[in-house]
Amino acid sequence: MEAASLSISLCQLVLCVQMLSAENTVTLLNPPEEAVPDHYLKVQFSCDSPASVHLHCSVSFESGSVYNSELRSWRCVPGDLRTRSLSLDLPDWLVYRPDGTVRLSQWVLSCLLQVSLTLTGDDSVVVQVEASLEPKPYFSRPLKQHKLCFSWSAEMLKFAHVFDKMVCPIEQETVTLLSSIFASTGEHFGITKTLQPFNNELLEHLRLKAIPLVSCAFSFWLFVTKSCQHRLCGMIHHIDRRERYITPTIFLTPSSQLHIQMSGEALKSSAFLSPFSVPLREWCHFTLELHGTMVDVSMVCLEKDQRKVYSAKHAFDFNLVMDDTDGYFVIGGGKFVRTVEGFFGSVLFYRNRIPEHAQTAVELPHMIQTLNLSRWLNSCEDFEQHMSLKIREALLTLQRTRTESCVDAYQQYMTSHRRAGGPQCEDWEAVPASRKYAAKVAKFLVSKRGGRVNVRTVGRALFRLSLQKLGTSLSPAAVKTQLLRLQQAGCLQEPSALHLSAVLYSTGLGVQQSSDKSWLLSLLSAQMDHRLALLRLGFLHLHGLSGVPSDPDLAYAYYSNIAQQTTIDRLKTSAQQTMVEVVHLNDQNVLEQQTSEDHHIFQWLKFLAQKGEAQAEERMGQMLFWGQRGVASDLHKAVSHYQRGAELHENPVSMYDYGIVLLQGQGVEKDIPKAVFYLKKAMDKGSIPAMNALAWYYEQYEKNYQAAVELWERADLQGSPDAAMNLGVMYLQGNYPNKPPSQFLAHKYFLKSADRGEIKAANQVAEFWTTGIYVDRRPLEAVRLSKWAAEHNGFLGSVLRRGLHSYLQNDMRSSLLFYLMAAESGFAAAQFNVAYICEQNAGQFLHPDFVASCMWKYYNLNIQSKKPHTYALLKLGDMLYQGHGGRQRDLDSAAHMYTEAALRKQPQGLYNLGRLVEEGYELHLFVLRDLGLSALYQSDQAVILKALYQKCRDSNDTDSFLPCTLTLFSVYLRELQENYSVSIKYWSVLVATLVPTLYLLFSRFVLRDRTPSTGLRPGPQLGPGHGDV
Repeated sequence: MEAASLSISLCQLVLCVQMLSAENTVTLLNPPEEAVPDHYLKVQFSCDSPASVHLHCSVSFESGSVYNSELRSWRCVPGDLRTRSLSLDLPDWLVYRPDGTVRLSQWVLSCLLQVSLTLTGDDSVVVQVEASLEPKPYFSRPLKQHKLCFSWSAEMLKFAHVFDKMVCPIEQETVTLLSSIFASTGEHFGITKTLQPFNNELLEHLRLKAIPLVSCAFSFWLFVTKSCQHRLCGMIHHIDRRERYITPTIFLTPSSQLHIQMSGEALKSSAFLSPFSVPLREWCHFTLELHGTMVDVSMVCLEKDQRKVYSAKHAFDFNLVMDDTDGYFVIGGGKFVRTVEGFFGSVLFYRNRIPEHAQTAVELPHMIQTLNLSRWLNSCEDFEQHMSLKIREALLTLQRTRTESCVDAYQQYMTSHRRAGGPQCEDWEAVPASRKYAAKVAKFLVSKRGGRVNVRTVGRALFRLSLQKLGTSLSPAAVKTQLLRLQQAGCLQEPSALHLSAVLYSTGLGVQQSSDKSWLLSLLSAQMDHRLALLRLGFLHLHGLSGVPSDPDLAYAYYSNIAQQTTIDRLKTSAQQTMVEVVHLNDQNVLEQQTSEDHHIFQWLKFLAQKGEAQAEERMGQMLFWGQRGVASDLHKAVSHYQRGAELHENPVSMYDYGIVLLQGQGVEKDIPKAVFYLKKAMDKGSIPAMNALAWYYEQYEKNYQAAVELWERADLQGSPDAAMNLGVMYLQGNYPNKPPSQFLAHKYFLKSADRGEIKAANQVAEFWTTGIYVDRRPLEAVRLSKWAAEHNGFLGSVLRRGLHSYLQNDMRSSLLFYLMAAESGFAAAQFNVAYICEQNAGQFLHPDFVASCMWKYYNLNIQSKKPHTYALLKLGDMLYQGHGGRQRDLDSAAHMYTEAALRKQPQGLYNLGRLVEEGYELHLFVLRDLGLSALYQSDQAVILKALYQKCRDSNDTDSFLPCTLTLFSVYLRELQENYSVSIKYWSVLVATLVPTLYLLFSRFVLRDRTPSTGLRPGPQLGPGHGDV
C-alpha cells in the first residue's frame, strides 16, 4: 500500500512539474503560400493544462460573405512542445477547378488558415496564430482526379463548355487604347474609344470612388511632322454624353505647346499651357498623371542617341472629376477639332492607379524601332532639298540661255575662274548615281514648263514614268530600278508612288516580300491623305492582315476619313475621279458593254440623241458627267446633253439633272431661278429626285422649313434616300417645324436612308454607332458601313477604270498593277480580277511561283467579302482539291467551297460535289443539310449522286443542263450495270412480252416519215479542278 501511494505521489509530482514548465503555444511550421490540395501541414503546440487544438479555414468572398470551417481538432496534454503532421484538406471548391462535381464558388478575395488553443471545459481561446493563403483563380487550379462512380447526369455536366473553357475573370486596370501606329492627316478624323464599367465588383467600387477624386494616368507616343496650323489641334480628348470637353483634354497649339484642359465639380473647367514645346520629327513619349487637384505632365523625346526630358506640374483650384465610362475618348481629331499632323504610337490608360515611371528607362517600342520612321523622313528631307536645289539651278540655266544681255559680275568671275582652273564637273554630273534620273527629269520639266515646276511636279512625273516602265517589264531587275524611283517620287510628295511601292512589297512582285516595309510606306502615303492608302490601312486593321493588329476602332478611323471625303470629292468632279463600277473580268457580257467616245456604242447613242431620242440624250449626259462605261468625264459636254434633254424633249430625268448642275454651278454658270424652274417642271412630271432637290432649295435658300419638310415627307413615302437623309438632318439640327431636336429620330431616318444607299446617311449612322451616345455602340457594324461608303470614292473608281482599260487594250502588266493597287485596298472585285489575271497569265509574263501565291491570296480574300464571286469559290475549291502550290489536299474545305457556290445558284458547285462523291468522298451532314438533302445522310452513293445531279440539271442555267443530264444518265446506267444479275430476269420477261406485241403493231402500220435518230454522247470528264460545267 505504501509503495502504491508513493508511485501515485511521484506521478502527480512529475505532472505538476510539467504543468509548471509548459507554455500555451501553437505554431504553423510550414503553411502553404497558396490554397493548394494535398499539402502536409506541420503544427507545433504545447499547453500548461488539458486543452484542445483547432485548425480552421476562413474564406472571404467578393460579395462580402465569409465562410468558416473547422478542418481538424485534437487534444493537447500538458508537457513539452510537440509536432503533429496532418494532411491539409481544404474545400474542393477552393483548391480545384470547377468541373460539375466540384462546384463553382464565388470569387475568393482572401483565405486565412487559423490554428488555436482552447482549454478543456472552457471555450475561450488561449492562443491563436494565422497564415494567409493566396487563393488561386479558377483557370489556374488543377482538375481533381475523382475516385468515385458518377451518375450519367454528373458525367455529362463535367463535359459542359462552361467548365472546359474557364477564362480568367480578372480585369486589367490598364487599358490599351491604341496598340499600333496611327497615321494622322491633320483633318477631323481620329480613333474613338469607349470604356465600360468593371465587371469585378471591387474594381468597379474603386473606380466609382475615384470619380470625384481622380487618380489615374495616360501615356502615349507621338511623332509630329508639321506644326499645328489651327487654333488648336487634337491629341487626346474626352467628350461626355452632352458633347462637352471633360477630363482629360490635350491639344497642341500653333506654338507647339501642350494645352491641357480639365473639368471639375459643377461643370468647372480650366486649362494651362506646358512650359515646353513639342519638337518636330522626333518620337516623344508623353505621360499625364492626374491626382486630386494636381496634374503632372512629362515628355521624353528620343532622337538617335539623345534623350531630352521635360516636365511640368499644375495645381487646379478644384478637384478634378472624371468618369471614364461617360461619353468617349478620341485619339487625334473629331468633329469638333482637327488632329495633329504626324503619327501616334501606343496609347495606355491606367484607370485606377498611377504607375511608377522612370523617365530614364523610356525606350522606343519594338514596333516603332522596326519601322524606323525617323530615318525614312530624314533621308526624304535630304532628297527633297537636293531636288529643290537642282530645280533652282535648272531655272537659272534656263534664264541665262533666254537673256544674254544681262550677266552680273559674280557670274562673269565664276565663269572665268572655272575656265582658268581647267576642266570642271558640271553640277548634273556631280549628282549621286541613284539621283541622276530624278535630276534629269527635273531638268527636262524645267526646260518645258519653266517656273511652274516644283518638287511635287517632279514627283508626279517620276511616278508616271515608273508606272510606264513597269507596264513593259515586271522582271526583278526592272522592279528594283523602278521601286527606287517610286520611293523618290514619294519623297517628293507623291503619295500614289508610296502606295504602289507598298503594294509591290506586300505582294512580292519582282521584289523580296516585306510586310514591315509595306506597312511603313502605306502609313507615309496615308498620312498624306491618299485615298487608297487609307483604304488599305483600314482593311488591314479590320481583318488583322500582314502582321498588323486587328482593331475595328482604328480601322474605322481610316475608313471614316475617306468615307466622309467621298461625299466632298463627288462635288469636285475631275479627271482623277470616276464612278466606281463593279466589273469582273470573267463576265464577257459586261466587258462587251464597255465603251469610249470612239466606240461604236457611244457613237450610236450620239446618233440617236441627235435624232431626238430623249433616253439617248439622258444616257449620254450621265455617262459624260460621271465617267461611266469607259467614257472620260466631261462636264461641259454632259451639261449640253442635259440641256437638250430638258429644253427639247422635256425629259423629267434630264430636267432634274440640268436643274441640279444649274443649282450647284457644275460645268455651267450657277443660275438659281432657272434651276428652280426646271426642278418644278420635273417634279410636276413625277420626278422624286426633283421633289427632294426642290425641298433642299426651300430649306437652304428660302429657309422655308415647313415647305421643305412637306416635300421631303412626300418623297420619303416614295422611297427617296435623299429625303430620309434630309429629314434626319432636320431632326438633328432642331429645324423640324413644331418638333424638338431628336437624336433618336435623326438616327432612325439616317438608318432608313443608308439602307436605301445614301452615302452621307451611312456616314452619319456609322458615327452614331461608333460613339454609342444616343444608340447602343456597334463598332464592327460601324466600320463595315463606313467601308461600304468609302469604296464609292471616285479616286478608287479611277484606278479601277484604268485597270479595266488596260485589260481591254491587252496591256496585262499595267492592268495587273492598277488592280493590285485597288485589291490591296480591300476592294473585292479588284481582288477577284487580280487573281483572274494571274490565273490567265496571258503571254506567261508572270513567274509560276508568283501566279500560285497570287491566285491563292486574292481568291481567298475575295471569298471573305460580303458577296464572294462564285467563280472564286469554285476555283479555290479546285485548288484545295488539287493541293495547289505544294499544299496538302483538303477535300473537306474543297467540299465547303463547292457547297457555298451551289448555295449561290451555281450548278458547277453541285456538279463538283457529285464528282467528289464518285471518288469515294462522304459528304458531311452539314453539307447535305445546307443543300436541303439532310434526309439522304448515310444513304447509298447512287442516291446522293442522283439527287445532286438532278438539282444541277434542274437549275435555271442553260449551259449546265446538258452535262448534268448526261452525267445523271451515266449514274443510272452504272446503277443498272451493278444490278444486272438481278434485273436480267426482269428484262427477259419484259422483252419476251413486248416483242410479239410490237411486231404485230409494226406489221399493221407502215411508217411514212422517217427522222434521223439522235443519240446522246457522253460529255467531257469534268470534275473538281477540271474546269467549268
